[in-house]
Amino acid sequence: MKKERLMKVLLAPVISEKSTIAADTNQQFVFKVIPDANKIEIKKAVELMFDVKVDSVQVANVKGKRKRFGQVAGRRADWKKAYVKLQPGQDLDFMGAQ
Repeated sequence: MKKERLMKVLLAPVISEKSTIAADTNQQFVFKVIPDANKIEIKKAVELMFDVKVDSVQVANVKGKRKRFGQVAGRRADWKKAYVKLQPGQDLDFMGAQ
């Protein structure tokens, strides 16, 4: 895999109550990723960006919500999120990312 591709896989960390609980209890961190990324690419991208060892990756496709703007019906875009579990003793530092 090319380094340029791996640098584009992770879009943003997901900061929510559920992701904070997962980080505290299971050493899992949640990221928004590009829709065509697979588990291997996500694992290598996290290891490259944060210099940590990844234990496992779980992915979920999130369907966009239907919204209305007056009489106009719309829909938010679908997106993909990844739950990344780190190996014991590893920790993720968002401030020290490359």
